[in-house]
Amino acid sequence: MATTARIEVGPEGPVRAIQGLLVQLLERGEATAILTPRHMPIKGAVMPTLVSDPADMAQADPLSPAFPLNAAKMISRLTKGAGGRPVAAVLRPCEIRAFIELVKLNQGSMDHVLLIGSDCLGALTNADNQHYAAQGEPMALSEKFMLQALGGQTEIDGLPIAKACQACEHPVPEGADLILGLFGSDPTKEIQLIANTARGEGVLTRLGYSDAPANGAREAVVAEVVAKRENFRDAMFETTHAATSTLAGLAEHLSSCINCYNCRAACPVCYCKECVFLTDVFDYKPDQYLGWAKKHGSLKMPTDTVFFHLTRLAHMSTSCVGCGQCSNACPNNVPVMELFRTVSHKTQAAFGYTPGMNPDEAPPMTIFREDEFAEVTGGSH
Repeated sequence: MATTARIEVGPEGPVRAIQGLLVQLLERGEATAILTPRHMPIKGAVMPTLVSDPADMAQADPLSPAFPLNAAKMISRLTKGAGGRPVAAVLRPCEIRAFIELVKLNQGSMDHVLLIGSDCLGALTNADNQHYAAQGEPMALSEKFMLQALGGQTEIDGLPIAKACQACEHPVPEGADLILGLFGSDPTKEIQLIANTARGEGVLTRLGYSDAPANGAREAVVAEVVAKRENFRDAMFETTHAATSTLAGLAEHLSSCINCYNCRAACPVCYCKECVFLTDVFDYKPDQYLGWAKKHGSLKMPTDTVFFHLTRLAHMSTSCVGCGQCSNACPNNVPVMELFRTVSHKTQAAFGYTPGMNPDEAPPMTIFREDEFAEVTGGSH
């Protein structure tokens, strides 16, 4: 069985070459439909799109720097209670990790889905992508972004790669069945196609791909990318911790929050059907507001913004995959991602848990270990 193959890239570029692979999957019946980023008629708009007709794959663009939402919830909906019809999904590493977390929470299934992940070079924020997309032809812009990001640049035409991406220490889609390998090679000539699971190996064999020598430079390049991102991440953690280590500092950090709850809607691992903050629990009477204002001299409106974020942290910090969509969706540019990543990194380290990396590892809050946190409990009894 083939484990590492090559996608030859012709004069039309790497995006077209990847489209060719996706068309093969549809035409050969490996998937009845494929969820993939695709350019929309509105210039600059890229959205996850479920494509079943190979002819409609011409606008698919897995290398686009646009990242309008984490598509984990989309593939969750397509696989939950699936009746055996195979689908495929082209996802970023953080999307795959979020999907795996949702599967662990019984919000999806991996039984009939082929996960295709590309080495992640990062993305632009929604606002910056609109400016970038206005500069030319979409596929050419995607290739330009890819080449500059592979060259180590963190600004593309003066537009910074999103902070969440610069701080992400998981640029390789380790949970994918098939990996589109960009690191350590020249993707204008060829793209490594790596089978990461038995399912992926089977697909490569059935499609007729032959084994190709693994790229020896890949491991060193990935290590260099991870080290650079960890340095950025740790500096971000230090700055955020200094700004939010007191309740007053935390309130200031979140002072522009308007309780729109966009961050909750954008979060791929926030899956509750009913959120307490969307009920009448916090629908206070006028006298209550006036009483609080009189007691303290002033009252920031809307109220409960800090409480909202603390509640979200308590609910999902063990499952945060650091995709940054919380900040991407914020209308007031509140640095939500920095706070959530800083806290969740410590929470996950305390449990020895990395969300979305091991499908067989149960989420920390779903299991009980007698020897856990002995330094707090005083040991097992």
